[in-house]
Amino acid sequence: MKKPLFIPLLVLICFSLMAFQCDDNNSSTKEEEQAELSALKSEIESFANQSECNDDTVCQFIGLGSKPCGGPWSYLVFSTSIDTEKLEQMVADYNQKEAEFNAKWGIVSDCALAPQPTSVICENNTCVAVY
Repeated sequence: MKKPLFIPLLVLICFSLMAFQCDDNNSSTKEEEQAELSALKSEIESFANQSECNDDTVCQFIGLGSKPCGGPWSYLVFSTSIDTEKLEQMVADYNQKEAEFNAKWGIVSDCALAPQPTSVICENNTCVAVY
């Protein structure tokens, strides 16, 4: 009596699937991702706080964070004495990561808009938001 061909084929397929099975060891917890976001935010704020204002620089602000309902959590004040393109890219990356975090973990918040500065002035070589 001949062995059916499909049994060895089925065993081969099962072993192949087991060999290529991936364990998702790269998935991180909500707390780990939150800590990463917090570290990135601190890095951005530290970079922006290096800026100084004077007669040769301009004070500016940028929305920082991504609220689940839309808009930033706050506004970051800085001067053009630092690499503003680098800061803008850091903020854009952070805002995108926070938006992805919010979607992934179902984060909710109030839908109030963060107050946007009406202007930014230079006071004692530091940019200050005016509301």
